[in-house]
Amino acid sequence: MYNAVLLCIVFIPVIGSLILPLIGRMSPKIRNMLALALISASFILSLLLIPQAMSGRAAVFNMRLAFGFNLAFTADGLAVFMACVSSMISALIILYSFDYISHYENQNEYYSMVVLFCGSMMGLVFSANLILLFIFWELTAITSWRLIGYFREKLHVIKADKAFLVTVFGALLMLIGFIAIFQQTGSFDLSAIKGKQFPDIVLLLILAGILSKSATLPFHTWLPDAGVAPSPVTALLHAAVLVKIGVYVFARLFVATFAISSIWHVVVPAIAVASTLVSAGAAFMETDLKRIIAYSTVSQIGFIFLGFSSGNLIGITGGLLYILMHGLSKAGLFLCAGIIEQNTKTKDITKLGGLIKTMPVTAVSFLLCAFSVMGIPPFGGFFSKFMVFAGSIESRQYLLASLFLAGAFMTITYLFRVFNLVFLGEERFPSALEGSRLMVTCVAIFALLSLAGGILISFPADFARIAASQMLGMVK
Repeated sequence: MYNAVLLCIVFIPVIGSLILPLIGRMSPKIRNMLALALISASFILSLLLIPQAMSGRAAVFNMRLAFGFNLAFTADGLAVFMACVSSMISALIILYSFDYISHYENQNEYYSMVVLFCGSMMGLVFSANLILLFIFWELTAITSWRLIGYFREKLHVIKADKAFLVTVFGALLMLIGFIAIFQQTGSFDLSAIKGKQFPDIVLLLILAGILSKSATLPFHTWLPDAGVAPSPVTALLHAAVLVKIGVYVFARLFVATFAISSIWHVVVPAIAVASTLVSAGAAFMETDLKRIIAYSTVSQIGFIFLGFSSGNLIGITGGLLYILMHGLSKAGLFLCAGIIEQNTKTKDITKLGGLIKTMPVTAVSFLLCAFSVMGIPPFGGFFSKFMVFAGSIESRQYLLASLFLAGAFMTITYLFRVFNLVFLGEERFPSALEGSRLMVTCVAIFALLSLAGGILISFPADFARIAASQMLGMVK
């Protein structure tokens, strides 16, 4: 039964995305509901795999194909955790899209690309084969390229092309690394290469692909530029799917599969801390609301890398929790930004002000989500950030922990600056209104989930701890 569930999680959205444009020609309303149903189905089915994943027994599907290639999927704790997080956040973002996208053109393509985008994420997280992982990796690049350039303006298309070229260049480097692994082991299957050590140049090639997709220094510049996309798309890119692919593959390969030398436990967090501090500094200088939130994403991804590269249980558990908590809060921030942009026609925070008077629910939701990103207790972001720091201290990376602590204080400062300029002070848009009831409800849900994630931290923490234990080989 679990094998069938596993296949359905991946292929329901992937295949369903192909028929959405046809349904849209007959009934946009049915198309929208079907898009939501496809992603919701993946979420519900992913939930069904949690008991087995927490018990340490992974559901496996393996079909041998030609040329030694296998259609292989595995649902272990890490994969199920990522699938649940991504599909839940994606479903809420699609629900928000019903009203946000309703007055734009190319809606059939939008829903088709979004669902294929999310389905590709499901395929990637469950992939148990390097080539299969690479195929789904590139599907996310193609769909995100179309979505970033959704409005078809010349500048938007240029920035979409930039995102595509940067991530595909990194992916090609990663593919070369995969081929080198095949030449050494004769297999692309993760189970066959588990525990093996590979030359540092091979790992560096794979890491380049990971850093490009996760928008980490020096490949980070494409992500702020992607803010030209519709706000639901930027929420998907930052919160649920695209940049989380990079940190997921790092966890899957560098933590759970490869035997790596100790140098990588220094190199990776060193790159991450540079990315965190540089992007936090850029967030101080920016005046575009969505670009500020984008630089915040680049900064926060560094904390996830710190947790995973610590090599210990508490740090890796914190890294997994960070993916969940950051996803919830960052999705809320981008969707709030979408409401602000649609109702004021500007993203320039220096031209905004006093919106708490006309958009009180959006303002409070933005603040609650920001509290989680800052790591303010009792929000979920506090516990994930605390565990990441604890993991770093346990691995004796005191200098790196200190630098990341500086990044955490910078996060608090620039997010309070944004809230102050956008929502407080002189009222500059007295005629601005809240978004639609559906859009406001979605951002309020993300805000409440950011708070509930901290208050009810026990279950996600237990799940993340078990997944981390499996990654470290502590659970058979």
